[in-house]
Amino acid sequence: MERVQFQQEQMLAELKDLVQKSLFNQSEVKQIVKKRTQFETALVRRIPKKSDFLRYAAYEMNLEQLRRKRVERLKLEKTASSISDYALVRRQFQIFERALKKFKSDVGLWIQYIQVAKREGARSLVGRITARALQLHPRTPALYIIAASHELNHMSPSAARALLQRGLRLNADSVDMWREYVRMEMGFVEGMRRRWTVLGIHEEDHPIAEAETTAEEDMAPLTPEEIAAEKGGDEGERARQAIMDGAIVKSVILSAAKALPSINLFSALEVLIRSYPSQERLRTALLDQLYSVLKDTLQGDPHAVKMLATRKLRELTSQENSEDSVMAEGEEFIEALQTANESFSAAVGAGSTNASGMADVYVEFIEEWCKLPTLDSNLRAYLIASLRKLARQSNAPSSLQAAHIRLLSPSEKAI
Repeated sequence: MERVQFQQEQMLAELKDLVQKSLFNQSEVKQIVKKRTQFETALVRRIPKKSDFLRYAAYEMNLEQLRRKRVERLKLEKTASSISDYALVRRQFQIFERALKKFKSDVGLWIQYIQVAKREGARSLVGRITARALQLHPRTPALYIIAASHELNHMSPSAARALLQRGLRLNADSVDMWREYVRMEMGFVEGMRRRWTVLGIHEEDHPIAEAETTAEEDMAPLTPEEIAAEKGGDEGERARQAIMDGAIVKSVILSAAKALPSINLFSALEVLIRSYPSQERLRTALLDQLYSVLKDTLQGDPHAVKMLATRKLRELTSQENSEDSVMAEGEEFIEALQTANESFSAAVGAGSTNASGMADVYVEFIEEWCKLPTLDSNLRAYLIASLRKLARQSNAPSSLQAAHIRLLSPSEKAI
């Protein structure tokens, strides 16, 4: 109980300050002391639970939120900072520190601590926490992603890049880490484009010294790539052109494919590139690179064949404000569906070492579109006819014939 008494003594100064500022009255302070004593008593037992620490921290968070609301409501004059201005937040940090001494292996607890520190704007503390967490859990991708995000938010792309590269050396099989690395490099390209717009630099231009003088103060320190790109003459122009064409991102995509030749990786990168707010030229170039690497890396993989065959269809379905009813009637959609089906059916008909797997994925493709309520009946008949043609071939996988029968059944026709 000495530990509990010690904690009670430590809180006297902050509670006195809260009363002096009229933020809490004596009755409320007594309730705070009583509640904290209960929490502290639970923490000093022989085997404390993580939930005890989290409940204690949650109580302090709510208390701090109440304090801030009362400060705002009472419109207190701004004076020199006193102990009650930071004591409740500091106590939250102390509770997490005590919890981590008991539960160092709990990654979730580390992440919660980081989130609390971020919310309170404790930038340097976030850096220290993530460094400690990474020392204990070097094979946890989420920690590298959080740490890199923190560095990016504080204008330190070089540090973020170093963190992700370090994490990828230990977690090369993590789709999430490769996706975040590509996202970061795409953000770098977009940041460079905006920077050059502010400076009045274009891909074919020389730097403008006057604009640079006025804008430089608000920008992050230059990386080696930025320095090379902002040089004058042909060298600078070539560097700017390479960056705008996505040379760095393309290199990352290639490295990712070599380290993790997985359809899940390619699918995740495709979704990222399509959704990331970048220029259309860059998006198209990166998608071209992604599909080219996919074709070379996963030759004969059924899901890779489907991804390549249905590229145009996904482009159409991902367009903003596109509706199935409108899309299904457009000539562009009809052509894209026909091209995808022909490409896919040719791969199935050609036969492969994984003929059964290829057939199963083709069946998924056919059923996915045939069950679309807005699909034109002629297109549906076309897809079923294509399936029937393959099902009638000698040595055709049984899944093709079974799918054909399902699609011709009355219940399927009614869909």
